[in-house]
Amino acid sequence: MILYNVTVSIDPHIAEDWLTWMRSNHIPDVMATGCFIESRISRVHGEEEGGMTYAITYLSPSQEKIDEYQKMHAPLLQKDHAERYQGKFAAFRTTLSLIEEFK
Repeated sequence: MILYNVTVSIDPHIAEDWLTWMRSNHIPDVMATGCFIESRISRVHGEEEGGMTYAITYLSPSQEKIDEYQKMHAPLLQKDHAERYQGKFAAFRTTLSLIEEFK
């Protein structure tokens, strides 16, 4: 399993709009690509002054699916996000390999 994490620091003045859009549009669109089997959105605490930070984590069954997502789907989805919230956010993405899971 591969974790694909997107960390976003968003302007607090638009954070509620952003969260609503992420929940109702963006995350469902990402999940509809078929490249991920589940997703989570988390609030990051202890962020820098002036922003609200969130981590959106997607679980993918393989690196091949991550590669497919990044090649076939991510450019348009990221463009939509960037156009909607231009100048109001900073984002970075990381990919992690799941070593072991404890439940």
